[in-house]
Order: sequence, then C-alpha cells, then structure tokens
Amino acid sequence: MMDIQKCGEKTDEELVELTLKNQDYLLCLIRKYESKLQNYIMRISNIGVAEAEDILQEVFIKVYRNLNDFDKGLKFSSWIYRITHNQVVSNYRKIRARPRSIALDIDSNVLENLVSESNIEKEIDLKFLQGSVRRVLESLDPKYREVLVLKFLEEKDYKEISDILKKPMGTVATLINRAKKQFKEKLKDKII
Repeated sequence: MMDIQKCGEKTDEELVELTLKNQDYLLCLIRKYESKLQNYIMRISNIGVAEAEDILQEVFIKVYRNLNDFDKGLKFSSWIYRITHNQVVSNYRKIRARPRSIALDIDSNVLENLVSESNIEKEIDLKFLQGSVRRVLESLDPKYREVLVLKFLEEKDYKEISDILKKPMGTVATLINRAKKQFKEKLKDKII
C-alpha cells in the first residue's frame, strides 16, 4: 500500500522505481511536478490555464507510458521537462498559436536576476519594471523566451536546459547570451 506522506522523502529516481512496480506511485510524481510544469507551460506559450491543464494531462499520460524508457543517466526533471516541451510544441502546431498574453508569475527574486543582467538603475519603480519585463518576454522570439524562462524562471542549469531542448550546451549558452542581449535592448526601448 502506498503512503502519500512519504512521497516527499523519496528522490525522483526512487519514485520512478516505485511507480514501475506500483502505478499508484505515479500520483507522487504528479503532485511533485504538477504546478511546476503548469507554470512552465504557461510561461513558454500563449495559452490559458485550461489549455495548460490539457497539455499537462497529456504530459503525465506520456510520462506513464514511457516510464520504462526513462534513461537513468539523465535527471528525471530534465526528462519530464523535455516531454512537456515536446507536448507544448505539438500543441502549438495543432492550434497555430493564437496571440494571447503569457501568464508570467514574476516575483522580485526572478526580477532581480533578469534586471541584474541588464544593468538597469535600482530606482525604477518595480511595478512598472515588472510590466515591462512581462511585455519584453512576450515579444521575444520563442526560442529566446524559452531559454530565458528555463534559466531564470525555472532556474535550470545549462546541462538541464541542454537535455530539455536537445541542443548542445554550447548552443544553449549562445542562445542564452543572444536572448539576454535581445532582452536588454527591448527592455531599454520599453523604459526609455
């Protein structure tokens, strides 16, 4: 019998092993990643909560179906984010991305990370800056928006981003540098 209380004490890899033996443990993985992945989906796409939940449901179905194929050489979080990324791309192709605003939950720590990269004076009103950051992220090329979201909002390292996007780490570094440069330029235009 599964003890939900002890799920938090287990590593991802232990939960995968338990899920392979008893499908009830999938609930532990779902609870652990549900809100993180929903936020990620909404941050990298132009969809609402209901559509994000639909994508998330598909993600967890694919996770369960493919759990036997999980490469233990990767981090489980990178693997599940990769599945999520692929599902978002698949959904994007299906609906051809209707223009909507992106749901971004930008707290002051994330804002500090992004702002520190752009050398903007600290006296700028935080609310104004938060709105500007949101609009700039929405206006970025999707490949740049995605790497900034993964790096600064999801706090993934270069290796994890490389695993998620299936791009070499050098390419990830280049994308992040270009994204930061594009972000800085667009942010300056919004503020000036």
